[in-house]
Amino acid sequence: MHLLQFRDSSAKASVMDVALDRPVWATLTTRHAALAWGDARAWRLDAAVGPFAAPADTRPESLAALAALLPAGDEFWLVESAELPLPPGLALRRQAPLDQMVATAVAPPTAAFAIDPLGEADAPDMLALATLTKPGPFRRRTHELGRFVGVRDGDGRLIAMAGERMKLPGYVEVSGVCTHPDHRGRGYAAQLMRAVASRIIAAGDAAFLHVYPSNAGAIALYETLGFRRRRGMSLQIVAR
Repeated sequence: MHLLQFRDSSAKASVMDVALDRPVWATLTTRHAALAWGDARAWRLDAAVGPFAAPADTRPESLAALAALLPAGDEFWLVESAELPLPPGLALRRQAPLDQMVATAVAPPTAAFAIDPLGEADAPDMLALATLTKPGPFRRRTHELGRFVGVRDGDGRLIAMAGERMKLPGYVEVSGVCTHPDHRGRGYAAQLMRAVASRIIAAGDAAFLHVYPSNAGAIALYETLGFRRRRGMSLQIVAR
């Protein structure tokens, strides 16, 4: 399997550990392969779904293949356990550390409000809410990555949501968590995350997520839900 190309030399490293160290590569070569473009040297997520991409390794031919997958005007988000060499012809737009957190047990939601499943018919509302609140990269077809749930107000407006993003063997990422600015402080994010993560775990996977280390409030919330820091990660956003 491609995942083994980055296996740690330590005998303690497992295939799942390697997958979490390279979550984009793992998802694009396994459970989200149907949404990926590329070949054995590099893969990218369909541009309408998201900007994530990964090379097979750090050989020049792999980095060149990654760069060739990026059209002008777009960008790649590279999430790795360590920084990658800059692919030829691409410029670093942003670099930031991330914390990767994992949960194997999460209490189910106890919300006094309705949590509704979201689907294709809700896609315009989901994109509008994500565009307003910026929970991370969210594009026209990002909702196809997994199951999403949300909360609507009395007028039917989507005011909060959460869902799934990367899927790799044994793990599913919680992502797209956001609340309309007019409705924050009411516990929507925590309850929606409980709904998403508890369903992931009930299906036999562990839940994971990524957060900026500087976001102390979010980290505190995630810890109350049962998430624990696994390791530091690196985010590089590159463009032509």
